[in-house]
Amino acid sequence: MKYTISKELFQTLAGEVEVLKKAHKAVILAHYYQRPEIQDIADFVGDSLQLSQQAATTDAEVIVFCGVHFMAESAAILSPDKVVILPEAQAGCPMADMVDAEGLRAYKKRVPGVQVVCYVNTSAEVKAESDICCTSANAVKVLESLKGKDILFIPDENLGRYAANILDKSLQFWPGYCKTHDRLTKEDILKARREHPLAKVIVHPECRVDVCQEADYIGSTAGLIAYAQNSEKQEFIVGTESGILHRLNQVCPTKEFYLASERLVCPNMKLTTLAKVRDALTTLSPRITVEDKIRVRAKEALDRMLAL
Repeated sequence: MKYTISKELFQTLAGEVEVLKKAHKAVILAHYYQRPEIQDIADFVGDSLQLSQQAATTDAEVIVFCGVHFMAESAAILSPDKVVILPEAQAGCPMADMVDAEGLRAYKKRVPGVQVVCYVNTSAEVKAESDICCTSANAVKVLESLKGKDILFIPDENLGRYAANILDKSLQFWPGYCKTHDRLTKEDILKARREHPLAKVIVHPECRVDVCQEADYIGSTAGLIAYAQNSEKQEFIVGTESGILHRLNQVCPTKEFYLASERLVCPNMKLTTLAKVRDALTTLSPRITVEDKIRVRAKEALDRMLAL
């Protein structure tokens, strides 16, 4: 994947960002799905929660989160003493929007005693109404730790079913999904296999169940990268958002990666531009904050996960 701006413009903007970053004692975080030029100016590139944890351990006073809204909220939850900036205010997550705190509270009233497992791809307010959080990397481990039958997995039904199938565990599922990963079909995988018969298929567990069944490896974004690095294979069909190709090509320059479908592009992840990062550092806005009473309860759900 190539830059979406010219080399000259990249160098100019990257220089301006560097000056502003030092002036404000800021740290820049970028998710693997961000534009290539955003990943290249970031101090840390990674999965959403991992980035928030890294930022919390730094002495930075400002966190610039190049991702989507719930990710910046997670940074604010873990670093309440830092200023958290989201360069593009409109960068949301349709899956996170599929569950709201009011709806979750209503569900808990209908099913008293239900244990709520909350994927980190949710708002702070939803996390505050949950018992424990999980990531795509540890969903199986989190579910395995829970006893009892009434367990609700929110909001990603695909990830929940993937984890439940591994554990042979009966769960209740919230009807949510990632619009980007859900576009990938079994037919896309079969077509890609015909075109690249020597390639391993690696997919994210937010994909549909029948897509996961066709995969050689299923894992989080960081997990997919690690698998490609450690594998003896030289070719991979990649079933997750297109932005990951930039990192894969950086860490595995001699290997070939084929996007399983050209539809694997998250429009929200691509809203952040280098100019917007510069502007955000100039004005220290848009700022993301979490009300303290919500932050404390949301952090409890995250802490229960981290304790595992």
